[in-house]
Amino acid sequence: MARLRKGRANTARDAAHFLRETVSRVRHAGATGQLTMRADSGFYNHAIVAACRKLSVRFSITVRQHTSLRNIIEAIPEADWTPIPYWMEGAADVAETTYVPFESKPDAATVRLIVRRVKPTPGSQLALFATYSYHAFITDRDGDTLYLEADHRRHAEIENAIRDPASSAGQALKYGVGLNHLPSGRFPANAAWLAVQVMAHNLARWTTRIGLGEPVFTTKTLRRRFFSLPGRITRKARRLTLHLPQDWPWQNQFNSALARLRALPLPA
Repeated sequence: MARLRKGRANTARDAAHFLRETVSRVRHAGATGQLTMRADSGFYNHAIVAACRKLSVRFSITVRQHTSLRNIIEAIPEADWTPIPYWMEGAADVAETTYVPFESKPDAATVRLIVRRVKPTPGSQLALFATYSYHAFITDRDGDTLYLEADHRRHAEIENAIRDPASSAGQALKYGVGLNHLPSGRFPANAAWLAVQVMAHNLARWTTRIGLGEPVFTTKTLRRRFFSLPGRITRKARRLTLHLPQDWPWQNQFNSALARLRALPLPA
């Protein structure tokens, strides 16, 4: 799903409505079980959390840090911090405490506040002013602290997917499909262009996952290896034959993907 908004719209505008529509579509498509929304701080607002609770969707949302929250984080006892793997040895830890977001709202409730602290890169400008940088998120999920923290960080993979490298909105589709520049000065025309690009993007993703069996494949790579392939069509005995290049390195992948896609059952 994607929506085109005016350039001056802030990140969270209509996000709760978009969330409700998304959940409705996912459920209508047959998804069962627990759903979880992971999001960055642009979606940290009361309407989003309230919508999640009403829809029985778990949430994991990066928190906008302010003075009172920073004080809560800095009050976490040193013994509560657990080291986690990081590219610099001993440079990252995770801890958990509690927090009441949107405290002035009548439905305010205590949630888990999970925090990762990271030592600045030696020699960086941040290292001159801070011992650690802190990254915190609120969640109502059950489970181990370290698992939930690692799982929350995976939302950055979705940011990459949105940018295009892997699978599945803002910077979306710019680096593989045609959304670097919208083609018109008219909003409805650009909205239609976005819809067409999203359909093309989704078809490419399904081709990657179902046909190629690959979870990570950029649209540019897909186009270069398979979609822009030179070929020649011949006709013999009223049959069309597609002749592909000899010694093409991805021939087996192409044939396997084509066989898998042709084997898909037709919709009833």
